[in-house]
Amino acid sequence: MLPTGPALDDLPPSPRVLLVDDDEVNLLLTGAALRERGFDVAEASSGSEALGLLSTRTPDVVVLDALMPDLDGFETCSLLRATPGFESLPVLMLTGLDDEASINRAYQAGATDFFVKSSQWSLLEGRLRYLLRSSRTRLELERSKAKLARAQDLARMGSFEWWRNTHSSFTISAEGLRVFGRGPQDRLDFIGVMRMVPPDDRHVFLRLLRDVIAHTSVLVTDLPLILPDGRQRVVHIEAEPEFNEQGTVNGYTGILQDVTDRRQAEDRIRQLAHFDALTGLPNRRQLIYRVERAIESARRGGHEVGLLLIDLDRFKVINDTLGHAAGDELLIEVGRRLRGCVRHSDQIMEGVIDGAGNRSHRGLEAVGRLGGDEFVALLPEVADERDAERVAQRVLDALREPIFVGGQECFVTASVGIALYPRDGQTMADLLRNSDVAMYAVKSQGRNASAVYSPQLAGHGKQKLELESALHKALERNEIVLHYQPKIDVRAARMVGAEALMRWQRGNVLVPPADFIPLAEETGLIVPMSEWALKEAARQAKLWQLQFGFSDSIAVNLPSRLFERTDLVEHIHQCVSAYGVPHRSIQLEITENNLMKDLQNVIPSLHRLNEVGVEISIDDFGTGYSSLAYLTTLPISEVKIDRTFVRDLGITPQSSAVVTAIIALARALGLRVIAEGVETLRQMEVLHRLGCSLMQGFLFSKPLPPDELERWIAQTVLPRKAPWITQADASIDLANRG
Repeated sequence: MLPTGPALDDLPPSPRVLLVDDDEVNLLLTGAALRERGFDVAEASSGSEALGLLSTRTPDVVVLDALMPDLDGFETCSLLRATPGFESLPVLMLTGLDDEASINRAYQAGATDFFVKSSQWSLLEGRLRYLLRSSRTRLELERSKAKLARAQDLARMGSFEWWRNTHSSFTISAEGLRVFGRGPQDRLDFIGVMRMVPPDDRHVFLRLLRDVIAHTSVLVTDLPLILPDGRQRVVHIEAEPEFNEQGTVNGYTGILQDVTDRRQAEDRIRQLAHFDALTGLPNRRQLIYRVERAIESARRGGHEVGLLLIDLDRFKVINDTLGHAAGDELLIEVGRRLRGCVRHSDQIMEGVIDGAGNRSHRGLEAVGRLGGDEFVALLPEVADERDAERVAQRVLDALREPIFVGGQECFVTASVGIALYPRDGQTMADLLRNSDVAMYAVKSQGRNASAVYSPQLAGHGKQKLELESALHKALERNEIVLHYQPKIDVRAARMVGAEALMRWQRGNVLVPPADFIPLAEETGLIVPMSEWALKEAARQAKLWQLQFGFSDSIAVNLPSRLFERTDLVEHIHQCVSAYGVPHRSIQLEITENNLMKDLQNVIPSLHRLNEVGVEISIDDFGTGYSSLAYLTTLPISEVKIDRTFVRDLGITPQSSAVVTAIIALARALGLRVIAEGVETLRQMEVLHRLGCSLMQGFLFSKPLPPDELERWIAQTVLPRKAPWITQADASIDLANRG
């Protein structure tokens, strides 16, 4: 049951009333009647006295006699309304006159309502309580409107209305005007809005608008604008039709919001997901998508597809001689030149080709970076191999001009392998493998040329087979060794773990992992090599434990296929048990790409490993194309910031922003974060300032054999003689003093 009477008022227990009347009898009687009915009454016998009381007492309502000498009620009300703070105070005008002119004059003076003088005090009480309730409702409405306006302003949102057959058919709220770069007092009509829209987008929007109105449908779209000050913005618009009593549409009402920041963030995310962070070219994922779509179109259209694998010759020499920064500059310039050799398109995203025209597949043509110094050129439609050879020649010609990197003139050449669909393969993997065979044939014949795959070229893989055979015997001959790169806590200036990296000691030559790990993965030898690495890491952890009390973990990189094995946990248990070290002495690293490639098969092993105390670290974090959702569901303990983000720290704000986001994300999820590839004191300082104190990289130490690492600890870390230790100590002292 609904409450009745005073319970509905929601008013103060004793509403404050200022009663103004020059008639002392009326003042006395009216004041007494109101007090009996629960009002707190203050009295004034003139308009001047009432205005004076208002400076010391703020009533809830004013009851004002209309006819008074000197300053009458009408003039008093006008002066009250002109006083700051009393513009909305309820005023009830008491009058003995009930003519229309007096009533109009009362309203013109600013009175809220009028009441004819009488002794019907209950009616007066009801009128006052009505005024108080109305005033409170209006104040609540104004507060709500102010909150809404503030919320809309924070969200860069406003509203608009468009009505048919009215003089003011298009209106925008004050918040909406701010979205368009205008002030609250500015006027902006529909034509003014359209003038801010670029011509091409304007025609598209007007066609959409006509279609929406014709079908009485909802309008939802994003509209690009150029504001009067030259800023480019994107405004999201949503509008719904409004119907009159006859069910006919008489206008539209809707909201508009500045979504420029959101669109830029979405574009950035899309860029990171589909394009290489260094060169801006399509990455491996985007290349796979394009090649698969091109093959589908070629299968339907009966034409050929060309795939060119472009590998730079002797890039490692430049990279090792001039440094990684110079190598990156070289890759950027090479990517720019290769881009000019084909009709490159950056705008192909998943789903764009589906359902398009017959020749839409030609838009797939592009050069992409496969990884390292390998690039791929996709030709989605070629007449024969001669078309592909012409493009390969353009590539070779484009690279003939010198490239200036690191202040030095460099000359770079490339070996190009060509494979054609359907002749040389039915899938992306087939084409890539056979173009790789052709590319290695070029390298074996002197480089700086191109070759089309043929079955005969497969015979030239003898050298590769010999290397594979030697790799099979390397494990038996104890030629595979582990080098260890320390993980450093710069805050404490001490080693807090190490990463084990495989090397091949082939005679007197130390074969780097890039030369044999891919072959090991391709042949499956990576599995026994990784199993050996786990045993060797456990053995080394025990030795270090005895020698200098090592109690941290040694990280071992494992391929995703090893995580799929059901006996992985048992194997690790055997390794650590054999040398009497705890399970936490071994940490497993898996790259983000490998994790996501086989995520569903890897998940069970990750949970079993976590249960026995083996920590999992995600390597190359941020360079893959995976969803971040896996971080919240998988038993991960550590993420490693990839060197591509560390490289430009202190140089570009974008790198700091990405690293800051990764650190914040890791902290929020309770994950340890470590930065790899730290090569300069600048990078170390920026990382430390951003909140990452765990690092590894050449600044501290390159990967070392165990005995050399022990000497490094004894000669560098313990006596605190390295520049990075001095720098770290100085930064910590500065932070403490701050």
